This record gives sequence, structure tokens and C-alpha cells, in this order.
Amino acid sequence: MAFNYKKSVTFRLVQAAKAQRSRSGGHLMRIGLHPGQELVLKVLADSDGRTMSQLALALGVQPPTVTKMVTRLSAQGYVRRQVSDTDGRLARVYLTAEGRVLIESVDRAWKRLEREAMAGLDDKDRKKLRKLLRQVEKNLSLSVDEDPEHETETDNEDGGENSDKELTPA
Repeated sequence: MAFNYKKSVTFRLVQAAKAQRSRSGGHLMRIGLHPGQELVLKVLADSDGRTMSQLALALGVQPPTVTKMVTRLSAQGYVRRQVSDTDGRLARVYLTAEGRVLIESVDRAWKRLEREAMAGLDDKDRKKLRKLLRQVEKNLSLSVDEDPEHETETDNEDGGENSDKELTPA
């Protein structure tokens, strides 16, 4: 019997993420940003002067992605790069005054998106959803080697030790 992906939680999660990204993109476009750029601004608002590597780690993206985002935000006047005083190989990224002002618009867009996404859910359901999504995120962040439930293709081909079949003594 084929796996009915349309009834799976992970399919619903993908569909919700697509809808969220699309709606978020619409809100961000109105303030001159692309999805993801607002996160750079928010991370810098929390801790200004991060290196590109620190930004990549905080955002969970590859360094070339951060470089592209910072380059665009710098061209728009929202951030500036400055070579580190202590290590000339490092560039730190700082919010500009214009970037700090834009964060207020980002916050308004996020609040609006939150209201739209959570319409029809009471506080108890919202709290439960946050908790469940944190657990899903944690589960998916495990590396394959750390996952005790992970099975390789060969584990189940011959009824090996990780087989779902129950072994009975001969």
C-alpha cells in the first residue's frame, strides 16, 4: 500500500511553510525586503556587529547566502560592513540608523502575519502548537547518526537487527 503523503503531518507542515513564506513575502515586499532579509536585521538588532560566520550560524544558512543578503541590505543602506579592529580578515556587520528604523516595520509585518496565521486558534492551541513545532524542529535537527530510529536500506532488506518484523527463536 502506497504512503498517503497528503494525510501526513510533514506534508501539511510543508504546505503551511509555503503559505507562510508566500504571505510573509507579500508583507515584506511592501517594506522593500525579501524573505530572509528581515531575519538578518532582527539578529543584528539582538547582537549588532556579528561576523558573517556568526550570522550564517544564527540564521542556519551557508556563508555565501549571508554574503548575498548582507550585500543587498548594504546596497539598500540598512547595514554596513566594517573590518574588525583586532583581525583584518574579519568583517563585522552593523545595522545603520535606517536599518534600525526598518525593524519597526518588520515587527509590524510579523505581528500581522502572526495574527493571520493564528486566526481561529485560542491561546491554549497556540501554546501547544509552538511546543509541538519546537519538538518537530528538534527532531529534524538531529543528524542521521544520532537518530536511534534511523534505518539504512540494508537494515530491513534481510530482516536484519532493525527490522520491523518480530524475531522468534527457532
